[in-house]
Amino acid sequence: MNAALRHPNRKIRRVISRRDVVELAEACYRADPSGSISIARLCRIVGLSERGLRNAFYDVRGMSPKRSLLRDRLHGVRRALRDQCARDTTVTSVATDYGFYELGRFAGAYKELFGEAPSETLRGAANPPWITGARERHSEC
Repeated sequence: MNAALRHPNRKIRRVISRRDVVELAEACYRADPSGSISIARLCRIVGLSERGLRNAFYDVRGMSPKRSLLRDRLHGVRRALRDQCARDTTVTSVATDYGFYELGRFAGAYKELFGEAPSETLRGAANPPWITGARERHSEC
């Protein structure tokens, strides 16, 4: 007899791969780049314990979900700082948009990952090395 028929109140779990779990968790936290989603909430969404989620991330990404979330947010900041239309932005405004409020720690993590300070990335976007005057011709900005 089927287990669901013998125990009608028992939830039937769909078996999904660890890669699917990681991709679902990443999709959830990418939907809110401010970083306000907690690991506990991700666990409830994917239907795993914190240990199960951590194990899935280590198997698929080689790092914890918290570190993966941090790296993803740092990459988002870098994309925003390198955006050619970002001429009127500041590092602080971009960092806080991505949920970084301890700016010293943010700058240290950013430099560790990318080898340059966030302000250097922003300056590089403000002064593209290839064509002088390219910004004026960049109509989308």
